Amino acid sequence: MIRINKNESPIPAMDTTILKDIISNSDFNFYPDEEYDTFINAYAHYYQLSPNQVSAANGSDEWIQKCMIALPEGPVLTLNPDFFMYTAYAQQINRPIHYVDAESDYTFSIEKIKHEIRRIKPAFFIMSVPHNPSGIQYPKEFLEEISELMKEIGGYFVIDEAYLDFGDSYEIEMQDHIIQMRTLSKAFALAGLRVGIVISTAKTIQTLNSIAHPYPLNTLTLKIATALFNDKSYVTSLLDRQRHLCENLRNIFKNNVSDIIHVIPSKTNFVLTYGELAPDLGRFIHDNGFLPRFYDEPNMNQTVRYSIATETQLEELEKIVKEWREKYDISKSKID
Repeated sequence: MIRINKNESPIPAMDTTILKDIISNSDFNFYPDEEYDTFINAYAHYYQLSPNQVSAANGSDEWIQKCMIALPEGPVLTLNPDFFMYTAYAQQINRPIHYVDAESDYTFSIEKIKHEIRRIKPAFFIMSVPHNPSGIQYPKEFLEEISELMKEIGGYFVIDEAYLDFGDSYEIEMQDHIIQMRTLSKAFALAGLRVGIVISTAKTIQTLNSIAHPYPLNTLTLKIATALFNDKSYVTSLLDRQRHLCENLRNIFKNNVSDIIHVIPSKTNFVLTYGELAPDLGRFIHDNGFLPRFYDEPNMNQTVRYSIATETQLEELEKIVKEWREKYDISKSKID
């Protein structure tokens, strides 16, 4: 079964020869103080940030959990649907969580979001940009309206940018109430290393790290991540290949079934389909060796999400989609 349900990278981040060299030159008998600082500097340099604006932890999950624990008391507001771990971490510490429901096409109304912010006055509002699971990237102006309102009520705006490197870059003014979360699990193909990044002002990072572990990332993880960001040309080629796979995936569904199944234009490494026929296609794909993402939630029970695979695997996936379409057309012609 080929797994296309977790939005992982189907290609490795680097050659095994490089990994062996990193391992042989790592001092595992020492704590990774220097390695941590070196990685932060490499990451900040790549994105043209100041190192004091950046901190790293054990995956974005740790940053979500820190937000739930370290940010001021009060409810959290998010979108429905969005990344399910927002709810899980809120429930862990009994922090009230509220939702802004999606429209029938899985888009979100900025006016409804602003209405709920004014009504609930959350300690922080969190959303994924680009959005998971729809794949939609909302424009900078959309985010700025939320940012301004959260500042007005004295709350934080947490922007989960896990998929941003597949989408369109944007700049939002760095302020104490804005927290940007990123990960190396998706575009950078290091999901197994669990590296999560937070970008904010030094003051806000200090608040989040008031509950930090002494060494959240190990020596090997930090050295591998540093080696990746120190090789800009390789990172560029890696991201180019990832984006090419994303385009191939989008085209499979756009070109073959978008006239009978809703295919949401995606700025991520996955595609969300929905409609009466979407689950049937998903089951057919599953029965032919690919594992897509199905949903149990009532508002998602007619949706199926697919993430990227290798070039060869995507060719096989397209054959399966075309085979399903042919069967559908034949059955429809018999009914007609």
